[in-house]
Formats: sequence, C-alpha cells, structure tokens
Amino acid sequence: MEEKFLDFSHAIYEDLSAIVKIYNSSIPGRMATADTEPVSVKDRERWFHEHSPESRPLWVLRYKGEICAWLSFQSFYGRPAYNSTCEVSIYVAEEFQGQGLGYYLLKKALDNCQNLRIKTLVGFVFSHNESSLKLFYSLGFYSWGHLPKVAELDGIERDLIIVGKRIF
Repeated sequence: MEEKFLDFSHAIYEDLSAIVKIYNSSIPGRMATADTEPVSVKDRERWFHEHSPESRPLWVLRYKGEICAWLSFQSFYGRPAYNSTCEVSIYVAEEFQGQGLGYYLLKKALDNCQNLRIKTLVGFVFSHNESSLKLFYSLGFYSWGHLPKVAELDGIERDLIIVGKRIF
C-alpha cells in the first residue's frame, strides 16, 4: 500500500458511520470485540463525543479518500489518578487487513503520547487474536495480565490478555 495515498486525521462526526461499519464488520469473526451483535451509530454517539483531539483522540485513516482503519484513545478506568493512562483500540476494515495499517496507527499513537500527556498505554486483546498480540508486541508492549475465560463467544470461553507499555 502506497503511503502517499494515506490520509490521517482526527475523526469528525460525519466519519462515525464508517467507523461503526468497520467495527461491526469485526463482530462476526469473534476476534476483536466482545460485542456479539452489531451496534448502531446512535449507540456510539456518546463514545464518539468522549474523544477530543487534545487528550483522547479518535483517528481515522483514509486510503484514496475511503476510511480504511481507525484508532481510539479511551480513558482508563475513569478516575482522575489514571488520567495519564489510556486504552488504545485499533480496527482495520477487512479488505485492508494485513497491509501494515494497524502498525502504522499504533506507531503514530506511540509517537504522539507525550504531546497528549499519556504516559502509559494499555490494550485488551483476546488470547486467540494472535495477529493483534503480535502487533502490540512488535512495538514494545508486554503482557501485563491474563484473565482466563472471562468472555464467552458462541459458547466458547475466551481469555483476555492485557498488554501495556510505559511511554515516558
């Protein structure tokens, strides 16, 4: 994929339907989210408005004008003592997976943490999602926790791995 065709920006409300579409496309694979049914744009409006370019960005990545991936920073645990820690989530449209876009976005996130006053990033990844774990580990994240059988997807109990990285 040619980087010259990539456009990276903070999401605007008009991007929300594409963000939701990418998110919903990940649900049937049972690899990236604990949601088991599609969500609506209305369901995600509050979540969308919790983001801000200055502290908790929601970024979209466009390829030739089409949103192909997104990354969000979310406050961790919702208490003031955790303000410098964020959860990071990355979703890539199915037709764009395996082309390095997740790496591109996660690297961009790491490069921007200091400006965002984020000292620690964490991610929550199902243990059977080996490609996502490989992505995080490739950029210096470590396994900080293992929650066995905390999710059930289609009758199969799944483990959750907490990955983390101290930025500064």
